[in-house]
Amino acid sequence: MEIAKLGEFGLIDRLTKELKPQNESTKYGVGDDCAVLHYPDKEVLVTTDMLMEGVHFDLTYIDLQHLGYKSAMVNISDIFAMNGTPRQMTVSMALSKRFTVEDMELFYSGLRMACDKWGIDIVGGDTTSSYTGLAISITCIGEAAKEDIVYRNGAKETDLICVSGDLGAAYMGLQLLEREKAVYYSQVDELQKKMAEAKAKGDNERLTALNAQLSTIERPDFAGKEYLLQRQLKTEARGDIIRKLREAGIHPTAMMDISDGLSSELMHICKQSGVGCRVFEKNIPIDYQTAVMAEELNMNVTTCALNGGEDYELLFTVPIGDHEKIEALEDVHLIGHITRPELGHMLVTRDDQEFELKAQGWNPLRS
Repeated sequence: MEIAKLGEFGLIDRLTKELKPQNESTKYGVGDDCAVLHYPDKEVLVTTDMLMEGVHFDLTYIDLQHLGYKSAMVNISDIFAMNGTPRQMTVSMALSKRFTVEDMELFYSGLRMACDKWGIDIVGGDTTSSYTGLAISITCIGEAAKEDIVYRNGAKETDLICVSGDLGAAYMGLQLLEREKAVYYSQVDELQKKMAEAKAKGDNERLTALNAQLSTIERPDFAGKEYLLQRQLKTEARGDIIRKLREAGIHPTAMMDISDGLSSELMHICKQSGVGCRVFEKNIPIDYQTAVMAEELNMNVTTCALNGGEDYELLFTVPIGDHEKIEALEDVHLIGHITRPELGHMLVTRDDQEFELKAQGWNPLRS
């Protein structure tokens, strides 16, 4: 169905008619000029992300349901990175005419899966037209007690540096998808050139044969690389780690999520906290599939883990006295420690050499 047949409000009604508030702080959601929220005893956390087709996602290899899920999770991750609890979300989109009502229903089904996982209410947003593809803007609203909020500027000398999960897999997944996309389209381009030549010569028999070949081009075989694709296409916010930290009685001194790469995020914490750091290469968690893919692409796996974005794992510092508690936590890894600022930001390699860390992660505005 064309979206124009429903119009803006008809589309909104269709996508949101089954939304029911799950949080006491949601007094009124979709259906008026504003959502109404009530937080009597908590601090309110607000984060916004914009995702642009061709910059942040490629619809050649991510379907709209996964895109909806990922769009929600990258915002939810920011609330967790402040040690907060996500409660509400607004969703705005700019759509071109190539999208149908069914496309948007798929997108919203992904959004709702992500929100239902963490008990989040979708309470509003906006839709408009676009001449340049799909644009998505999502705002997530959360809550936290004042004393529970963790900022980026609280790291202290001797604090331990920790990360959740493993690093570099999402970046390797992107490299894999980009490689296979290039291979596929090179085959398509070659066939289309031959078809143009056959058409110019009036060779209809060859044209028919070449046209048939288009539908038989082999799709990529991703066997053994499923984890990399999952990490790139089905982002997960690490609210489970926040829960584990709370249960263990650990309160991070600084924290942020890893969206642009470990090196960039660690430099943010160090700069805002006025400290230095030492990170040990041997302690950086890397999945087996990530290492294999890096070798296949002739890339340095540590460089990928340090600078690859979109892992959305948590990077945080804790007091040295929490060392035993951290070691007891599953899926949390101690990778280094905070130092005095004059000692710089250093990576200690496997052979005990030291190199200065550089922020080489994703920068959307870099030329």
